[in-house]
Formats: sequence, structure tokens, C-alpha cells
Amino acid sequence: MLSSLSAGSNVLIQGASRGIGLEFARQLLAEPHVDRIFAACRSPAGAAALSSLAARDPRLQLLALDVSDEDSIRAAAAAVGSATPRLHLVVNCAGLLHDAAAGIAPEKRLVDVRPDALSASFAVNAFGPLLVAKHFEGLLAHEERAVFASISARVGSIGDNRLGGWYAYRGAKAAQNMFTKTLSIEWARSRRNVICVALHPGTTDTDLSRPFQANVAPEKLFSSERTVRQLLAVIDALQPEDTGRFLGWDGTGIPW
Repeated sequence: MLSSLSAGSNVLIQGASRGIGLEFARQLLAEPHVDRIFAACRSPAGAAALSSLAARDPRLQLLALDVSDEDSIRAAAAAVGSATPRLHLVVNCAGLLHDAAAGIAPEKRLVDVRPDALSASFAVNAFGPLLVAKHFEGLLAHEERAVFASISARVGSIGDNRLGGWYAYRGAKAAQNMFTKTLSIEWARSRRNVICVALHPGTTDTDLSRPFQANVAPEKLFSSERTVRQLLAVIDALQPEDTGRFLGWDGTGIPW
């Protein structure tokens, strides 16, 4: 059980249709102190596994939210605000690394860089979590402990970049990290109850990482269940002084 969640806690999971976001929904439904989970994704009607969860537990409410469309984010925030005056945990899970239909793949060389892929990656990985913060911050304006967590990636660390490549994804995740840090500074003044962090989940066996798992050691490839269990433990242990940090799945700090 998450000891940091008080009874009647409300949660928003952005990017909940599959992978890590879907598993967050599953595991948080098992938490007795969670009163309601708002699970957001681009097309709830097409999210079969998420819809199945919602059909079994009325605490799970599905929301349409496209992080690349600010009007969609604004409308989702209004819908949540009409149901509850406060949120205690917001987790941004949506991510874009590759998209076969759009011809987007991690770049191996500079010649592979394309403006449309850069724009798409930044829209989802960097701008999206920041715009979620913009439109949902009013629901974090209360006196109880709250956490705003964005799922980042170690490859977004400038200090840890040893291999190069992956320009769009690395750059977008680095931008996400900067936005998270900057947001934490503002909220330390205006939303002192909010702990704002970037989290690295480790390599997780999801659609996002599947084409790139060949060189990952088996012990370093996590199931979604393990990843979320570990991330929830990190979230549960967060203290106010942790706001603005970039943390790994085991709670250790990662260089910016």
C-alpha cells in the first residue's frame, strides 16, 4: 500500500491506454486510498484493455486527451475539474520514440534528422507534460501532498550521453527535463504541496522499446508490472526536498 496517499486521493494518468500508463491504472486501482483515477489517452474508445478495466471498476474514469492538442488538454482538465476539486497524483506517461506509419525512427546519423520527426517528438515528449501542468495546476492548489511526475528517459540526460544518435528523442526528453525542473521552481513558490519530478523507468518491455531490445541484458529489461511497482515506490518515498529532481527507477539521482 502507498503510505503517502491519504484516503480519498484522486489520480490523473496521462497516456493510460497501454504500456506503463495502463499498468499504473491497474496497480493504482489496487490502492485502497485511491478514490478515483482519471485515465487519459487520445482515443479511449479504441483502448480495449483500458476500457475493460473501467468496466470492472467504476473508480476508473476514461478521458480523451491528446497531448499534442492544447484544446484537448484544456477540455480534459475541465472534465476532471467538474468531477473533483483536487488531484493528488499526476503521472505523464505518453511518449513517442518511433511511428512506422509516419516514418519516424530514432536517428543513427545527422543525415537522418527530419523537421517533422523533431516536431512530433517535442510535441509529445516535451510540450505535452508542460501543457498538462498548465491546465491541471488549479487542481493541485490545495494543502495536501501532491506529486506531479513525468516519465522521462536516461537518454535525455546530457551528462550521461555517451553514444549519441537519437536526436529527436534525446532532445525532446532533455527539454522535458528542463521544463520539469523549471516548473518545480515556480511551484516551490506557488504550490508548495506539490513535489515535481522526472522519472526514468528503466528499459521496459513495451511497444515503445520493443524494436530496440536486442542488446538489452535480460536482467535489465523490466516488465510493465515491475517498472510501475518500482516507480510507485519511488513516488511514495518522495519528500518535499526532492522536488525538481531527475530520479531513476531505484530512486537514485540521474545527471541532467
